[in-house]
Amino acid sequence: MIHVLGIDGGGSKTVCVLMSADGKILGHGQAGPSNYQTIGIEAAKIAIISAIKQAVEHSFLALEGFVPIQGISLGLAGVGRSEDIKIIRNLIEEIQTSSELPIDWKLTPETIIINSDSVIALVGGLGHFVGIVVIAGTGSHIFGKNHHRISKRVGGWGYILGDEGSGYDIAVQGLKAALRSYDGRLESTQLIPKFQEVLSLNSIEELIPVVYRQGWKVKDIASLAPIVDQVAASGDSIAQTIIKNAAHELVLATEVAINSLFEPTESFEIVVMGGVWQGLANFRRQFEAEINAIAPLANIISPRHEPAYGAGLLALETLT
Repeated sequence: MIHVLGIDGGGSKTVCVLMSADGKILGHGQAGPSNYQTIGIEAAKIAIISAIKQAVEHSFLALEGFVPIQGISLGLAGVGRSEDIKIIRNLIEEIQTSSELPIDWKLTPETIIINSDSVIALVGGLGHFVGIVVIAGTGSHIFGKNHHRISKRVGGWGYILGDEGSGYDIAVQGLKAALRSYDGRLESTQLIPKFQEVLSLNSIEELIPVVYRQGWKVKDIASLAPIVDQVAASGDSIAQTIIKNAAHELVLATEVAINSLFEPTESFEIVVMGGVWQGLANFRRQFEAEINAIAPLANIISPRHEPAYGAGLLALETLT
């Protein structure tokens, strides 16, 4: 029997799936973050081992003793350079010596797959290898691959240099609009009372100590994006413009990927992932309308599977 592990390692959590040769998930595990560039390689190893252990022990195979694993695939945030891949390969070698794991490792160098999180998001979201993923969560970026195995990445330059259309971008634009309106540089907006209500501010001026002096991080600011979305959904024109512009920025980036990978007569799928797509202010509808005008043969879908499943499919591909 062939079994593989698919691992999605990010800055907030690590997910592992144990899969059979026919693509069925036999076990699922989750642990803390495993982005070694932010938490260190030892902490990343502990998280990955924990996620693997849960996935294996939660499967019926655990009752049969040591589980044979012929392939492993990891999709990790920020992994793209050859130095990163070398570090992760060494990490996998160390994991294979762990006495915590009831696994009979049967790996070869060819069946150890290491990718960025973009790749496994694409394959997991689509359930296959050809198409485009548009990620809009705390940050944003676009990644695609065509039938010729040519890939294209657009955006993903981080919150200072990019991330247009992300939750962080929407939140910052909302905060700026509220302050500009308060100054009189912009028309009246319900963003002001809504931010005051949610953040328990007596005045919008108190944003200064909250954002600057309390040392808010990127995720803290991005968590305010739903406020902008709610105000936009209520009919506020300022907030609606922010949402419209954010969707348009993702369209521009996606158009670059489309033109780089697919012919005008070629049909393909675009999977959208991330919390921004769940908004109430027609963010997805605006994106779809603009994409349909650019690429009528593109089919926009919600994720079919999680990224860890995509990692598992990539592992299975090496064994077929």
